[in-house]
Amino acid sequence: MLGDNDALATIAVKNLKAARKFYEGTLSLKLVHTEGDQAATYKSGKSQVLVYQSQYAGTNKATAATWMVKDVEGRVKDLKAKGIAFEHYDMPGVTRKGDVHIAGKLKNAWFKDPDGNIHALVEG
Repeated sequence: MLGDNDALATIAVKNLKAARKFYEGTLSLKLVHTEGDQAATYKSGKSQVLVYQSQYAGTNKATAATWMVKDVEGRVKDLKAKGIAFEHYDMPGVTRKGDVHIAGKLKNAWFKDPDGNIHALVEG
């Protein structure tokens, strides 16, 4: 039923103006459309990310958006240079090299946006 339709990450933020600085400036996402001061849609590769203002921003304790990348270490280095701090998680069967979590051939790194939404980088 929905398998032929595109999906997008939907991320709640407290302040859209501040969030736009992060998503456009820090993450370098391309702005596609805005809904006044309530929402902004970004292009990320072939996908889209919808960022919208909500009183529930930052309450999700799970990953809100995941980016599949070819070089997690390189992306981590680039984002750290822009001031991003990475999260560290203890998980069975996973080792950590710096900010990168490794499980076999799978490499992951997690960071938060200014509202506490969790984002992941995955290489595998």
